Amino acid sequence: MEVNPWEVKGDVDYNKLIKEFGTKKITDELYKQIIDATGEDNVMLRRKFFFSHRDLDLVLKEHKQGKKFFLYTGRGPSGPMHIGHIIPFVFTKWLQDMFDVNLYIQITDDEKLFVKRDKTKDEIDKWSYENIKDIAAIGFNPDKTFIFRDSEYIKNMYPLIIEVARRVTFSTAKAVFGFTNETNIGLIFYPAIQIAPTLFEKNKRALIPSAIDQDPYWRIQRDLAEKLGGKKAAAIHSKFIPPLAGVNGKMSSSDPNSAIWLTDDEKTVRKKIMKYAFSGGQPTVEEHRKLGGNPDVDVSFQWLNIFFEPDDKKLGKIRDDYKSGKLLTGELKQITVDKINEFLMKHRKKREKADIKRYMYSGKLAERMWNKLIE
Repeated sequence: MEVNPWEVKGDVDYNKLIKEFGTKKITDELYKQIIDATGEDNVMLRRKFFFSHRDLDLVLKEHKQGKKFFLYTGRGPSGPMHIGHIIPFVFTKWLQDMFDVNLYIQITDDEKLFVKRDKTKDEIDKWSYENIKDIAAIGFNPDKTFIFRDSEYIKNMYPLIIEVARRVTFSTAKAVFGFTNETNIGLIFYPAIQIAPTLFEKNKRALIPSAIDQDPYWRIQRDLAEKLGGKKAAAIHSKFIPPLAGVNGKMSSSDPNSAIWLTDDEKTVRKKIMKYAFSGGQPTVEEHRKLGGNPDVDVSFQWLNIFFEPDDKKLGKIRDDYKSGKLLTGELKQITVDKINEFLMKHRKKREKADIKRYMYSGKLAERMWNKLIE
């Protein structure tokens, strides 16, 4: 297993990651506190897709005391987005809706040029625009959301980036990120850029919803935040959406057959799931009717469990029917095909209407951010 901000390989053991990264498990008690604070349940918390945190309990305690926080997350625009990319943004919208807070979304076009050496700036610019359209389609509050590209907004936040950078030694960055003599100096400097937005509102704590592979940045942030007059960032970590092949890892942007892309049409979605989705069923219909299937390793069921079937009763019946052999693998896959196609159809309609200029330039929060230097 290898998990870092730029690469996820192997069979991911989430309990081991909690120990290695020094985070905390979201307990049933903390889950109840979230419900108490929001007055609403969320399928991704209930099903433990968001499973780990840093100081989430402190955020809830401060919120109860009347202290506001803000949200911060991001996207690296190296290509089109798939369902594994977009689902955490759906959860972020839920957080914004529940707590009525500001949200900053960083588009890390600079980082992708440092990491994806085969990509040109024109390609990254193109995917930045396309990704922002997909993110805007989620429907965040346009007056409390600021979506910004690093390469464009850098002058406004550079004073803060300098203050972060001068407090992080190469020894620390090397230990946390595994940099070597072959790492380009752009990537070595980059952590200061990703840490900076955690301090955009220094009188408030940042809560960062993201996959757990991004956690190394927040370890460094928490060491220096108070020295800069800010607060230690809190985080809530998700697991990875498993790829079609069924490995307990992460959908790969480099393998078009490992993922369902937001641009896939209905026929493509059906073909991919029917052909490539790892099955927990038996080799033949007769054996399956007799022995039943294993939903815990079946990719179609895992996707339904994470997000696409939020009704516990319906999901429970699907699980029971599959385990008993009453529900065949092809039938389970078809349920998933229908659910994903319904989601993608709605997403595409919202994408057509998304006003990215309001999120990036003309919304209330965006205007305020463009009119000041972050120090």
